[in-house]
Amino acid sequence: MEHIVTIHIEKLPEGVYLATSDDIQGLVAQGRTIQETLEIARDVAKKLLEARSSTTDAAADHLPEAHDRFDYPLVVAT
Repeated sequence: MEHIVTIHIEKLPEGVYLATSDDIQGLVAQGRTIQETLEIARDVAKKLLEARSSTTDAAADHLPEAHDRFDYPLVVAT
């Protein structure tokens, strides 16, 4: 099952990007590009949810399910 997780991304003064989430406590990811940061964040989110599901049956119950249609912000470099 796929879920929608809101990720907050900010560019740090050091030039790298930092991703956090209010939806998944403990999710922190850092990368050189937005794409790399999102890939790392996805891996971290999956591992955190898997770890929590082993201790409780409802680890991802509060996350909305990904449906056939949803909005996605597309970042385009110019």
